[in-house]
Amino acid sequence: MLRRLTVENYALIDHLELELDEHLNILTGETGAGKSILLGALSLLLGAKNEGAVIKDATRNCKVEGVFDLSGLQLEALFEELELDYDVETTLTRLITPAGKSRSFVNDMPVQLATLRELGARLVDIHSQHQNLILSSEEFRTSALDTVADNESLRETYRTTYQTLLEQRRRVEELRQAADAGRRDEEWLRFQCEELEAAKLRLGEQVELEAELAVLEHADRIGELFTSLRNDLDADETGILGRLREGEQGMRQVGAQYAPAIEYADRLRSVLEELKDLNRSLAADSERIEADPERLQKKTARLDALIALQQKYRVQDEASLIALRDESRRRLDAITHSDEEIVKAEEALRALEAQTRTLADELHASRKQAAPTFEQEILNTLAQLGMAETIFTIDLQPRELQRSGADSVQFLFTANRNVRPQPIEKIASGGELSRVMLALKALLARRMQLPTILFDEIDTGVSGRIADAMGAIIAELSTTMQVVDITHLPQVASKGDTHFVVYKEEGRTHLRRLTVEERETEIAKMLSGAEVTEAARSQARILLGR
Repeated sequence: MLRRLTVENYALIDHLELELDEHLNILTGETGAGKSILLGALSLLLGAKNEGAVIKDATRNCKVEGVFDLSGLQLEALFEELELDYDVETTLTRLITPAGKSRSFVNDMPVQLATLRELGARLVDIHSQHQNLILSSEEFRTSALDTVADNESLRETYRTTYQTLLEQRRRVEELRQAADAGRRDEEWLRFQCEELEAAKLRLGEQVELEAELAVLEHADRIGELFTSLRNDLDADETGILGRLREGEQGMRQVGAQYAPAIEYADRLRSVLEELKDLNRSLAADSERIEADPERLQKKTARLDALIALQQKYRVQDEASLIALRDESRRRLDAITHSDEEIVKAEEALRALEAQTRTLADELHASRKQAAPTFEQEILNTLAQLGMAETIFTIDLQPRELQRSGADSVQFLFTANRNVRPQPIEKIASGGELSRVMLALKALLARRMQLPTILFDEIDTGVSGRIADAMGAIIAELSTTMQVVDITHLPQVASKGDTHFVVYKEEGRTHLRRLTVEERETEIAKMLSGAEVTEAARSQARILLGR
């Protein structure tokens, strides 16, 4: 339950602290005093989006903080799932900076807004006036029925299976579309694949071809140069090799008379060996490099073929051609085996549809079984609220599989037994909707075991005896959970265990916890207006049971 709420620098609130009772907390105040502002601050704490300018003083942060007692709520597993440290006394904090940035904390640990929202949904249920319109939502009606039927586990299993079913439907459709597209492209792919495979592509071949052709195209010139150089090196009388040998011999002969000549001889020997090796290499290359018009033509044709393929398929090199060839083969194989894959996918789809239908049937049976209990509890509460002639039934109609099952759930209603029941959102008046929503909230709150529920003027459109009955139902709820009720009816306000008044002073919203005497005065004001009469005080004392 919510122990303490602190609001700083939010709209018309400079600083406000609210210490709440564990049972029924009443908030009253004049129109425009700021009750809705307080509700907005609490919604912000529970993860609502920051829809607009909430900061009063643009030089500091807006801060909303709530201290919650989690005793007996069994939220340890949720905290572990959210990767949060569990504490029986847990503090939720929401900061809005002057720049509009939002920061959220749980026990001083920074968290995502979604985490704050998920945790907040387990701590407080806020019912504001506009939520009466939620009766027009089939999702809400179905969820309400499932709550009474205790279908949480079954519904979650169904949703997971249904989501898998949707994914399998998409897969089958994608396979069919791919197969159709493949059949249109099959002839071209087959030609492309055969052409590229016939080309016997090899990575690096183009570089090798270009290098070999550079030699073949200039073989005569290279051969002439090699022959000339070999003649210079090894001619019988004038060759460089022969003259170097003579020089080496001469140096060795004079080595006895001039010692450095031996070193020169050795150096000449080294040069001579290098030139002899060069001559051998030139001889070997001369034999290998020779004009070969037939080979030149063959290699040129091969290079031209590779370049033509690259141009045809608009790629840069043979590596891209190889990749295209492999992809073409893969696509062609996929087309060949697409029918088999579609058959398997369709079989899996049929199995999932059967599984989903079975779960939907289980949901339907559970809802049908829970419907009478749901209807009777609503009727019992409405009878207490002066609507004993009400007809309220749940109409379950079959439909195609949806996220919530295969049921269309309608709440059929009439406050007059002589009038045929119709969908409640089409026939109920504002006051009737308020009473039905209170009956629904009371029913669901007991089933969901929420620690705190907040009613924002749920008593709109009622008065007198009905207002007193509403207050009694709200007070009964507060015996098993914490209730915060923003009300304008003295009959409801008198039922509170703790009473706060919201008021505006010097343009700022304030809140004060009322003493016993102040409660009497406040309720008398609600009865008679600004001028409190003795008759109003007397009536207030009666309402307060004094």
